[in-house]
Amino acid sequence: MSARILSTILIIVFVLGLVDRPRAAEPNPLRAVVGIQASIPSDARTAGSLGTERRGGGVLIDGAGLVLTIGYLILEAESVAVEDAAGRRIPAEIVAYDHETGFGLVRALGPVDGQPVRLGAFGSISPGHALLAAGPGFARPTVLIDRRPFAGGWEYLLEAALYTSPPIPNFGGAALFDTEGQLVGIGSLLIGDVSGDGAGIPGNLFVPIDLLAPILGDLLAFGRSTTPAHPWIGLYPNEVDGALVVGRVSPGGPAAAAGIRVGDIILGVADEPVRAMEVLWRRLRALGHAGVDIPLKVMSDGIVRDVTVMSRDRHDWLKLRRSY
Repeated sequence: MSARILSTILIIVFVLGLVDRPRAAEPNPLRAVVGIQASIPSDARTAGSLGTERRGGGVLIDGAGLVLTIGYLILEAESVAVEDAAGRRIPAEIVAYDHETGFGLVRALGPVDGQPVRLGAFGSISPGHALLAAGPGFARPTVLIDRRPFAGGWEYLLEAALYTSPPIPNFGGAALFDTEGQLVGIGSLLIGDVSGDGAGIPGNLFVPIDLLAPILGDLLAFGRSTTPAHPWIGLYPNEVDGALVVGRVSPGGPAAAAGIRVGDIILGVADEPVRAMEVLWRRLRALGHAGVDIPLKVMSDGIVRDVTVMSRDRHDWLKLRRSY
């Protein structure tokens, strides 16, 4: 039996399992999946790294057209549209973007052919649990491999990311459903080693849905969380042979203003050594909120020097064309 046929059978069994339950009158979760299309100006801060035409998925979470997606799809967008199950392209407005979780919210400005999903909790699933990943035009069974912290090179830190395998296509903004048809995560990344033990098992990273509820009120009211922002310094390190090598510096950002360059090695925060991104981001956050001075020990061209970076709120650096 081919992998394609087996995958199709597993999807059918999964979905039939949902509708055969006593709660059969509840909507099929796949009806909540929509497409997201966003256009970003060429002068946007993220245009070079994320592109000016972005496509991905989203999930309808209320009856008034509110769609949850992954934030990088809509970041700095000048126009956004939702594509529903009937293939209709509906103009949408940006409601919110949250850097700390990675979530983005948009609201369709017209009726959407779909039904809102129920929100679940990642605490109800554990490694080995069967799940369903779905995006525009596809739905595939997947398995939760691990639940552990994730540190991204864009000053991003999740305490309990969801790692699944096998990998899915078009993972950005994809929905992750449990066997009850509840939304438990939003797709973010393709990962080369989801087990984290060097086995090289490919898969995806999903942002757990539990992170939405504590900030949803703020996102709807203000377009962002009102929790004080973490310090942002505007550098993108790579972990290379046990060292943090600067791979990119944000133009006009704090690190650039402090003279940090591509190829520099970040040795420590004050007198505390750092060799991993997770440790670096935790050390920065321990110093306080956005605006705090960040004392870094940096090696440039073989010379070690102390550099003080005046951190900022990343939102103030982005060119956000708010429609909310």
